[in-house]
Amino acid sequence: MKALKIVPELCTGCMRCELACSYEQTGTFQPSKSVIRVSAFENHTSYAPYTCLQCDEGWCMTACPVEAILISPAGAKDVVDDICVGCKLCTIACPYGTMFYDPDRHKAFKCDLCGGAPACVDVCPRDAILYEEGETADWVGPFAEERTHGPGGALAPGGN
Repeated sequence: MKALKIVPELCTGCMRCELACSYEQTGTFQPSKSVIRVSAFENHTSYAPYTCLQCDEGWCMTACPVEAILISPAGAKDVVDDICVGCKLCTIACPYGTMFYDPDRHKAFKCDLCGGAPACVDVCPRDAILYEEGETADWVGPFAEERTHGPGGALAPGGN
């Protein structure tokens, strides 16, 4: 099955992915409605896009009391608006912070892989976001570990 693959080392922080995602999701260029976000790591002058990688655990699905999150044909855990009651339990359950709540619609929302053709992948100029066959990889752990160390050692006060 195809899955998103994030390569944060290639991200330039252009945020085209956020714009494309918001347009695909809402029909407007409104990054606050995007389900992919670009995080800046100022001490390293680097960026990393992050979004739901459709984890195997599916904490959002487990937490939903009305079973409003189903697996789509593209393999995305998809929020069904007609069933979602807006309780926000899925947003609390997601350990990655990639479940969002729309206060205008009173519904949860997340990456649905754009039905199998993610807009963020198409617009990324450096291929920092890929959609390819394979298992979902954990890039967050190694990337975060690398970012906790500066050029002179640990970033914590007092060095290592």
